[in-house]
Amino acid sequence: MIKQDLIDLSPVRFFDGIADGGLKEGQIGLITAKKGLGKTSVLVQFAIDALIQDKALAHVSFDQQSSNVISWYNSVLAEIGKKKNLGDMTELTASIVRERIILNFNQETFTLPRVVSTIKALKEGGIKIAAIIVDGADLSKISVDDLKVVSEFVQSEKLIAWFSDTNEKAELENTLPAEKLPFFDSIAHIASDGNAVVLTVLKANGKNATGAKLKLDSKSSLMTK
Repeated sequence: MIKQDLIDLSPVRFFDGIADGGLKEGQIGLITAKKGLGKTSVLVQFAIDALIQDKALAHVSFDQQSSNVISWYNSVLAEIGKKKNLGDMTELTASIVRERIILNFNQETFTLPRVVSTIKALKEGGIKIAAIIVDGADLSKISVDDLKVVSEFVQSEKLIAWFSDTNEKAELENTLPAEKLPFFDSIAHIASDGNAVVLTVLKANGKNATGAKLKLDSKSSLMTK
């Protein structure tokens, strides 16, 4: 299977279809939900979509066991393989994750400027990161100044960056304090809706969205129609 087929089959195409084409270079996105509803799965889907487009990726983890992060990627890729009848995913998975780097941070000493410094150091060493995943950071503890640092870096380097945050509020204005909202170009919220789990777009490309929705598959948590 050629890369373009994988790009076309990516669950992220469903998101792009309801979110004004999806996250663009130089932009930061945010996925919110209460614990256990699929934030990590959705972020990994965005990560895999970047990897299959040959973008080197840094996955910032607060779990000191990198094997747990690796398991998420293997699980999501296996589910994509089942959904799309791709057969044995072992070789394909190895080729996709080759450009992924996992950066382990301690939640207590974590700062966004440290992430920026690490990625700059990687670039100096010949590894140019094009996409960033920050899963599990407590945004209430991240300052406006630190968000400004990462926003300016993402824009200057033309990266894409996705964050997650644990938050049960479904309204855009309650997602983050007003002074932090402008740093996120796209925001989506995951919530239960009866027997379904639904992702709602609250903001896309810097503009308040109309609340377009998609479902997360009940078994795999893959984004779907």
